[in-house]
Amino acid sequence: MLVLYETPAGYALFKIQDDSKVEEVEDITEAFSDSDVANKLVKLKAFHKFEDTSEALVAATAMLESTVSKPLKKFLQKNIVSKNLTDELAVYEKGLGRAINKKLEIQCVYNDKVLEIMRGIRGNLERLMGGTTDADLNVMRLGLAHSLGRHKLQFSPDKVDTMVVQAIGLLDELDKELNTYAMRVREWYGWHFPEMGKIVTENVPYAKTVRKMGMRENCVKCELGDVLDEETEQELKEAVQVSMGTEVSDDDISNIQSLCDQVIHLSEYRVQLYEYLQNRMRAIAPNLTTMVGELVGARLIAHAGSLMTLAKHPASTVQILGAEKALFRALKSKHDTPKYGLIYHASLIGQAPPKHKGKISRVLAAKCALSIRVDALTQGDIPMVGVEHRMAVENRLRMLEGGSMTAMSGTAKEKKGAEKYSKPEGAGAAKYNAGGDVTMSEKKDKKKKKKEESEEEEEDVVLVKKKRT
Repeated sequence: MLVLYETPAGYALFKIQDDSKVEEVEDITEAFSDSDVANKLVKLKAFHKFEDTSEALVAATAMLESTVSKPLKKFLQKNIVSKNLTDELAVYEKGLGRAINKKLEIQCVYNDKVLEIMRGIRGNLERLMGGTTDADLNVMRLGLAHSLGRHKLQFSPDKVDTMVVQAIGLLDELDKELNTYAMRVREWYGWHFPEMGKIVTENVPYAKTVRKMGMRENCVKCELGDVLDEETEQELKEAVQVSMGTEVSDDDISNIQSLCDQVIHLSEYRVQLYEYLQNRMRAIAPNLTTMVGELVGARLIAHAGSLMTLAKHPASTVQILGAEKALFRALKSKHDTPKYGLIYHASLIGQAPPKHKGKISRVLAAKCALSIRVDALTQGDIPMVGVEHRMAVENRLRMLEGGSMTAMSGTAKEKKGAEKYSKPEGAGAAKYNAGGDVTMSEKKDKKKKKKEESEEEEEDVVLVKKKRT
């Protein structure tokens, strides 16, 4: 019997000297317990050394996928087929044995005895191969394990979703800090120039204006064209003349301007971080980004923990992701469950009218679930699937708004429409009946007769009452 054994250094072909000693599993275990007996039982017949780690990785991948690589095929042809050997070849996996038998017509065997032989060879590999040490083999195993792990995970630096999770978390924190700092600037400088708060409504232009202007008296001389438009600048200069604010010192203004610098720097960094997040999302999840946008997609990934974890969620979970508290509260109180969570902020749901938001969120979640799985399990940054799915959701929204799609029950489907009128056979054309006409004089005569009849009835009633009395 021949044994095909793969090592981190290369392919090894061993020959069992005495097949009678490997008939039972117990005999094999006993034979390989002693290295001297194992060295007599198993002899190294041929060895093919891998040139580098890349070749070792290709060989290991082929063995895991139960396929015959080119180096293995050449190795077996050279040492078995060309020498016309008829011995059985022991392999560690049944699928690999079938592939070898199909390509090279070599009889392969796989059973419990083969597994025990493999285990025995692994325990005595240093003695059986000769010229190698355990330290060398351990280094080879470690390098091959790292390469194989990267290959199985399809590792790519552009596909690391940890960066997206951290970036969206930092972006949310920056928004909170910017709002806090900007409100503090408005409250602080509002004591000196309160009218400016209603004229300049945006936070960053407000901070830049305060930073450039300083005291309100400098507003008339200061050029604010690079910060504000002409109308706002003119209105601001007019408001300075009638301002009701209090006077502040130079030290106060310097501290306010320092806070304005923080607001300006944080806003600039936020723009830079948002561009970074956009590029990362287009590389990691292009289809999901096409469906719901960068921010909503990043929040979904961050809430799930990773892109792969999000891909394992069904569409119903994606739909209410972020509304867990409302969901369990509704289940506990037996009320209606929420229709959407983080996905509510997607532009497609924002376009839908209120009565259709639930339907569109369900359709969008179903398409997003498919897009997420494509992003998680494939390579590439072209959102072909996302574009198709977005068009499908937009068509569904358009149909709902147009009212062309209406729900129909089973009983309504069975109802027949109104039958078309068909004239009976033999019936001629209808003729005009002049006797059915009613003139105005006839109508007046009928009214007079009704009045006379009613008057006679009343007289009869009066006569009857008089007789009784």
